[in-house]
Amino acid sequence: MNNHFLLGMSVIFLSGLLNGTFAMPMKYSRGWKWENLWLVFSVVGMIFVPWALAITLVPGLLHVYSSVALRALLLPMAFGLVWGFAQVTFGISFRVVGVALSFAVVSGLGSLSGSLVPLLAFHSEELFRPRGILLLLSIPFLMVGLILYAFAGLRREKEQATQASDAAGPKSSFAAGMALCIFTGIFASSFNLGFAFGGDVISACLRHGAGRLSSNYAVWTLVLGAGFIPNLVYCVYLLIRNRSARLYGKSGWPREALLALAMAFMWIGAVLIYGIGATLVGTFGTSMGYMLFVATSILLANAFGLMTGEWKGTSPRTRKLLFAAVAFILIAIIVLNLGGLF
Repeated sequence: MNNHFLLGMSVIFLSGLLNGTFAMPMKYSRGWKWENLWLVFSVVGMIFVPWALAITLVPGLLHVYSSVALRALLLPMAFGLVWGFAQVTFGISFRVVGVALSFAVVSGLGSLSGSLVPLLAFHSEELFRPRGILLLLSIPFLMVGLILYAFAGLRREKEQATQASDAAGPKSSFAAGMALCIFTGIFASSFNLGFAFGGDVISACLRHGAGRLSSNYAVWTLVLGAGFIPNLVYCVYLLIRNRSARLYGKSGWPREALLALAMAFMWIGAVLIYGIGATLVGTFGTSMGYMLFVATSILLANAFGLMTGEWKGTSPRTRKLLFAAVAFILIAIIVLNLGGLF
């Protein structure tokens, strides 16, 4: 077993905790619209922090980029651009179906490609060995949990709609939100794939004197920088259409800005810490590590969803479905981590 496997998985667990809570500040926004919050979040989390870290910690960053083949730069950027579109729809889904359900569906679907593609691309021979088999075994448990969660979400929407005496509106909202979540989930793992295919850039960083962990930042600037583009375009479009740019100067803006900054630092912290954890895990960091990252995020998002009233007014049967879904996700985490024994 890799000496750093357990340490790396612990670091990834911490990153999952941060990722599962980063959207919570959005619930407490009162003065800004979605696009105001999301633009500040995107600028700080996807551009400012990654580039500041990369320039500070990677010696000769521009020389690193010029020393690798163009393909080595374009692959992380291409995956990052695709992920950027998914990140936009992810943010929208928070307000349509809630943080907990968005995390469950999006992260669960994303885990399939995010865990399997790196394993198949780089270590296909391991697929039917102990670690690969355990990875495959964990996926059905995770998917059963997501299916149960979807049923719980449908029941929640109907029960809350009945209490509000307005069944048609929420039903339509739930359908639209699920469509957003499914679209997002298909492409959600692209940021992990961008990191997984950034090996040439990391090798170049090491040759230029960067440390193994700090070399990750040179990849994240490419992935997140490309992903920033769709987020910027959509936010600017909404600011113009809704005439909401003026809200940046309204009273109460410091509080709103702090909420957006909290989102940004929790999210980018989760992403960067995940990169460190995946590096410590070693060979299987972007496959097994990503599954742990996803499952932890789902569990914590659920906990906060319960605490903030997303499941208020639901029946005991609906909550039992929710808890059963969480139980299956926990089983997936346990099966996944058994891979560290081999």
